[in-house]
Amino acid sequence: MNQRERTYLRDLARVQAEYARLPEMAERAARWKAHNACRGQRPMVVIELGTFLRDFMPESRCTSPEAQQIERNLLIWLRNHELVNDDKVVPDTYAVNTQIHHQLCGLDLQMDHATDEQGRSIGYHFDQPIRDLREDWGVVRPSLWWVDREATAREVSLAQDVLGDILPVVVQNRSLDWGGMLSWRALRLMSMEGMLTALYDAPGEFHRLMAFLRDDLLNYMRWQEAEGLLTPNNGNHYAGAGSYGFTDELPAEGYQGVVRLRDRWHNLNSQETVGVSPRMFREFYSPYYNDIAREAGLVYFGCCEPVHALWETSLSTMPNLRKVSISPWCDEAFMGEALRGRKVIYSRKPMPQFLGVGTTWDEEGFAAHVAATLRAARGCTVEFIYRDVYTIGGDMDKPGKAVRSIRRMVDEVWR
Repeated sequence: MNQRERTYLRDLARVQAEYARLPEMAERAARWKAHNACRGQRPMVVIELGTFLRDFMPESRCTSPEAQQIERNLLIWLRNHELVNDDKVVPDTYAVNTQIHHQLCGLDLQMDHATDEQGRSIGYHFDQPIRDLREDWGVVRPSLWWVDREATAREVSLAQDVLGDILPVVVQNRSLDWGGMLSWRALRLMSMEGMLTALYDAPGEFHRLMAFLRDDLLNYMRWQEAEGLLTPNNGNHYAGAGSYGFTDELPAEGYQGVVRLRDRWHNLNSQETVGVSPRMFREFYSPYYNDIAREAGLVYFGCCEPVHALWETSLSTMPNLRKVSISPWCDEAFMGEALRGRKVIYSRKPMPQFLGVGTTWDEEGFAAHVAATLRAARGCTVEFIYRDVYTIGGDMDKPGKAVRSIRRMVDEVWR
């Protein structure tokens, strides 16, 4: 990293610190806390940028990999505030992720990626080590995990040296952000076809597999707790599929400065089971997910899977549930009725097509889409989490237009 890069990064850090001190950031943080306690007055709005950064970010002005990483981490917040201005809170710190590694069943599972015409890696394929659950049970053995403390410390030291006097450097553990997906683990070992056929072809063995995967995941989580690797996610932290964790309800009672599993949000989903009936989900998946959820302080459940079919038979009794994802394939009206008056947040995921398809902004169509949600969820605590957009067609204003449209419809329809 040369002196020119250091000067540039320090200038970016100063801008982030300035944005973080704006009164509206403290106001947003307070609104998030009220919202996550189901006491909010208005829906919160988030546009998740990660999938379309290729369109959204400017060309890097840095050449060294270390400087490029810091530049990217800073610019995401600056451009979000300047171009999107949703309800994200610009942080007054710079976060370095703990380098924790995990190998499912100790296997070196390879994934082949495919790229589209623009060179983006979206599609993928992987081979499954289990072809027949009864014959290939030898594959199922404890996972391996380890932490690279030295590499983490080096990254912290570099960030401290470059900008630590402007933005305090903090360590955050994000290894469990998407770590609670038991059905994904089963799918990764067996394939979709293998997993679904095992439900009727080898039900006893599949229960055995799910119990193993549950215990294996719990052991991984408890190892992190025992090693002091867990970090808080009850503030300006990613907590769930695009949402944020501001809350006064965590850490839990008995907290003495060392983060425990029950002091944190846990993110769970089961996208791979959309073809499984509610009865079979309750039998083969729900008990094992509930065991993971019991370890949490608060739970966000769901991603793209439609949760309405599972609500009455499974999800309505999930321990510590606070947010549930209402995807584009979900019955909005049903879930509005189900969540009305409950302390469970209606976490709506609008259709990605409005941002991700075409080069023009369909204001009328998007406004109608949002209004339908607001009517279906009247009486619920609602948040809009716009995600899974892979391109914005070169229109940098689209994300900001979506935010302004949602807020306008809230003004018109919500009250």
